[in-house]
This record gives sequence, C-alpha cells and structure tokens, in this order.
Amino acid sequence: MNWFSPASAAIPYLSRRRFLQYGAIFVGSSVISACTKQNQATTSSSGLDKVTFGTNWLAQAEHGGFYQAIATGIYKQHGLDVTIKMGGPQVPSGAQLLTGGVVDFFMGNGIDAFNAVAQAIPTISVAAIFQKDPQCIIVHPNTGVKTLADLKGRPMYISAGANVTFWPLLKAKFGFTDDQKRPYNFNPAPFLTDKTSAQQGYITSEPFAIEKQGGFKPQVFLIADYGYPNYTTTIETTKEIVKNKPDLVQRFVDASIKGWYSYLENPQPGNQLIKQDNPEMTDAQLAYGLQKLQEYGIIISGTAQQQGIGSMTEEKWRSLFESMVSVGLYQPNLKYQDGFTLQFINKGVEYYQKS
Repeated sequence: MNWFSPASAAIPYLSRRRFLQYGAIFVGSSVISACTKQNQATTSSSGLDKVTFGTNWLAQAEHGGFYQAIATGIYKQHGLDVTIKMGGPQVPSGAQLLTGGVVDFFMGNGIDAFNAVAQAIPTISVAAIFQKDPQCIIVHPNTGVKTLADLKGRPMYISAGANVTFWPLLKAKFGFTDDQKRPYNFNPAPFLTDKTSAQQGYITSEPFAIEKQGGFKPQVFLIADYGYPNYTTTIETTKEIVKNKPDLVQRFVDASIKGWYSYLENPQPGNQLIKQDNPEMTDAQLAYGLQKLQEYGIIISGTAQQQGIGSMTEEKWRSLFESMVSVGLYQPNLKYQDGFTLQFINKGVEYYQKS
C-alpha cells in the first residue's frame, strides 16, 4: 500500500504503528485456528527445505534484504524455498504465528524478546538486522529546537504504545512529563497545524509524508542516538526449531544476511518483488526508505561493521534490558537472556560477503 496517499493516510498509519509498537495486533484463538497451517511438508519437490517467513507489515524497503534473497536466488543457494507472508493490521502477533506453526521465522524486535520471556512464550531472537530502532521524534524547522532536551514543556504527539517502549526513557533522561503528551493517531495533521509541537514517527516513513503534505523538510531526532538501544527487524523463531533444526536456522540467517548485503548494493531485484507483493508501494518511497536506513546507520553500525549485518551482543541486550528496568518496565530478575542467542551470527563481514 502507499502509506502516504491522502485518501488513506490516517488509518494505515494507525494500524502500522500500533502493530509495530505492540509486536502485532493480538486476536482471538479462533483467528489462529482459522489460519494455522502446520508445516508438515518441510521439503519441496525440488529438494529444497520449505520455509515461511512472516514480516511485520506490508512489503517495503525495510524488508528489502529478505525479498532480495528470494529474487537473486540466495535462499535457493542455501537449500531453502522461502515464502514471505506479509503482515498487516489484522494479522496475529509474531508469537502466535510462530507457536501456531503458521510461520517458521518472524520479524520482531528486542522488546518482543523480553515480552516472550516474561510471558513464558517459547520464541527466541537469532539475529538482528536493524542495529538501531528507526523510531524518531519529528519537529518543525526553525523553531529553536536543537536537541531533544529542547522539547521539554512542548506538546508532543505520542502513541499509547510508546508508554511501554521509549517514552519512559525520554521522560527520565530529559525531564519530559505526561502533561506534554497529546494523543497520536498516526495522522500528521495536528503536528502540521501546530509549529511548536513534536510527534513520533519512523525515519523511513513519517518525515517523507510530512514533507509531501506540509511542503517542508522536518527536523528529525533518531531516538536510538539518545540512549534507546533497541534491536529491531530481528529474526525470531521457536526454541523448538533452534533445538531440532539448527542447520535450517543457520542457513536461513546466513542467506537473509547475505540478501541484505546484496540489497544495499543493488536493490532493484528485491524492489521488483516488493512491488509485486505490495502494488501500491512507490519507487519514491522505496528509495527514501533505503536512503534513510543507510544515512542513519540502521543496518550497518556498531558491531555490525566488523561482525556483519545481523550481529548482536550480550552487552547491548543487557543495556536495553537495564534501561527498561530502570524505568520500571521489567523486573530486574527477569531472565532476559533466554530471549536471544548469538549461536548463528557474528561471523565477520568477509564471511557474509562471500559469493
């Protein structure tokens, strides 16, 4: 879909952001029962292992490496026949899809991993494509705001989902108060009207919409650069698959990472498939999304520069957990380490860039 078409701007924003902030839209067990498809046949007629990967929204540049791995045959080179199931506003959560056997792998984030441990859901993160969370705070230009700290006391359009992710951290660090918050309905109109205000968004999408609708280039602050160390676009699977099919997990992770390297070099093959799955996606939005992913070091930064795309470290996971504990979102005795494994990653850039 084209998230920025005037006719559909508000509802897609609402659904997409709530979906991403909560990990997914939780629905009743009847929906799972209706869509569950246990993957009994694990090998295709061509001898490839069949794998289903669920994304967190409709096809977009943020999913490019996975589509690229299909388009360029990278998955097939690793013995995999991969099907991508797009997410959307009515799609169950990743945890439900994984534990229900609908998908083998799912696109999640670090907070999802902690929630899984807290709720005793047997899922686990095996790689992190995005080293930085693309969540940002957007402000009008030329209003005297130079850093996030300058927003103290100003109205800020913030979603309910932010209350269990980044908002408590911003409050603690910059002295923001809940009195500043305004309900964010994922429509930029209130922000565009009030030049003193700020709003949340994703660097790959909302600034693009604001520039088109408002006729100006907004000022953007990436929250990850202000002490929010969340991994996103993680690859999640079940602990059962990790235990019983570690070779399958390894091949899917390796091929996906190589797909991302390929996409960053030449995104056209992946973009063709993205537009086939999501015909309303535009070339302009794809180009903008990829540009911002690269500009802000979302995919390649930190340890990913040496250990390769998809890398994770125990230190960063601990930092994220401790930051969440410090603002009361988790109990300090939570065994957060059970939510991730470094078994399948951190092999070095040269390994992943081999043909």
